Amino acid sequence: MMEGWRGRVDSSDDSETFRWHQVVRPVTPGAAPGVALVGFASDEGVRRNGGRTGAAEGPAALRQALANLPVAHDGPLYDAGDEICSGGNLEHAQHQFAARISALIDAGHLPIGLGGGHEIAYASYLGLAGSASCRSQRIAIVNLDAHLDLRDGPTANSGTPFLQAIRHAKTNGIELDYLCLGVSRSANTRRLFATADAVGARYWRDEELTLPQVEAVIAAMMVRLNSADVIYLTMCLDVLPEATAPGVSAPSARGVALEVVEPIVHAIARTGRLRLFDVAELCPRLDPAGATARVAARLIHGVATYRHGNQSQPRN
Repeated sequence: MMEGWRGRVDSSDDSETFRWHQVVRPVTPGAAPGVALVGFASDEGVRRNGGRTGAAEGPAALRQALANLPVAHDGPLYDAGDEICSGGNLEHAQHQFAARISALIDAGHLPIGLGGGHEIAYASYLGLAGSASCRSQRIAIVNLDAHLDLRDGPTANSGTPFLQAIRHAKTNGIELDYLCLGVSRSANTRRLFATADAVGARYWRDEELTLPQVEAVIAAMMVRLNSADVIYLTMCLDVLPEATAPGVSAPSARGVALEVVEPIVHAIARTGRLRLFDVAELCPRLDPAGATARVAARLIHGVATYRHGNQSQPRN
C-alpha cells in the first residue's frame, strides 16, 4: 500500500471489490499508459491574489477522498507524487510541475492534477504545450470556474493563469482556444469581461448553466471544441454552489449544480482528446466535513472511468 493511501478492504483477492487504494502504484519509466495522479501542493498564488490560504494541503485531502472509491476502470492507476511550492517560489514550482506533466503525457498517461490553488493551471498548460506528443497541436483549455482568471498582474497568481497561457501561446506560435463555463457576474469585473472578449474567449455565465439547458450548452461547447486537437480540462471547485463545495477560498453565492457540471466533465472525457485534467482550490481547513473533497473525488473518478471507456451505468 502506498503512503497516503488507506481505506476499506472488502477482499484482498477479489478484484471486483477493489478500491483505489488497493490498485494505485508509483509511476515508473516504461509503465503501461494509465491515469497518473500528480499533486501541486501550492497556495502561493492564492496568497498573492489575496485569498484564503490552505490549498497547499489539497493533494493529501484529495488522495484521502479518492482512496475508498471503487475501481470502475480496467487501466492502470498511478501516483506520481507531489510538486511542492517552497519558499514562495511559485514560478519554479510551476516549471517543475510542467516538466512532470510533459513527461507523463509523452509516456501515454492521462495526468490528473491535484491542487493546490488555481495557479496549477498555468503549470498544467506549460506541461501540455511543452510535451513532444502535443507539439504543433491545436489546444483548447476548458475551465469550469466562477472566475475568468484573466487578471493582468505584476506577478503570477491564482487569478492570472489563463492570460499567461494565452500570451505564452501567442509568443510561441501555439494555436490556443479558451472556454470558461460557470462565470459569475458578481465575481468578475468589467475589465475581466472585456479581456475575455478581447482575447476571443468563449464563456457561459452561471445562470446559463441549468439542468434544462445542459444538453444545449454541451452541444455548443463541442462545436467550439471541434477545431481542437487536444483538450485540457481544469476545474476550480468554486464553480459549484457553496452548499456543495464550501471548502474553497472564495465560495460561490450561486454556482453551478453538480448535476450540470458532471455531464459536462463526462462529455469532455468521452471525446478521446482529453490529455490533461486538474482540480483546483480545495482548502481542507475550510472543509471540515470533507464534503468538497468528496465531490472533487467523484469528478476525478468519473474522468478516470470515462477515459477508459467504462461508460455503462450500474443497474439498480
